[in-house]
Amino acid sequence: MSKDQGKPSRIEHVLAYAIAVIIGLSILSFLSVLIASLLGFERSSFTQGVWPIVTAASYVGLPLGFVLIMTLLILGMIRRRAQTPDAKKGRQEG
Repeated sequence: MSKDQGKPSRIEHVLAYAIAVIIGLSILSFLSVLIASLLGFERSSFTQGVWPIVTAASYVGLPLGFVLIMTLLILGMIRRRAQTPDAKKGRQEG
């Protein structure tokens, strides 16, 4: 990162950690369902206990992580655009 870009804001840091946690948990839940299926769990076993939450996390986590990544990219573009000298002039010179 060059010095002109400045430091990311606190919300960008929080979003980055949230993305890592959500995607990581989603992948772990997907792997746990996959391993449980390989170990012989029946489909009816996934409707009891904590398994509905685990399976829902694998369905919801990756799309939510993608939306958060897009949000982080947009926030970064807005921050960089606000810090460039051309953005302050209005870019009417051509």
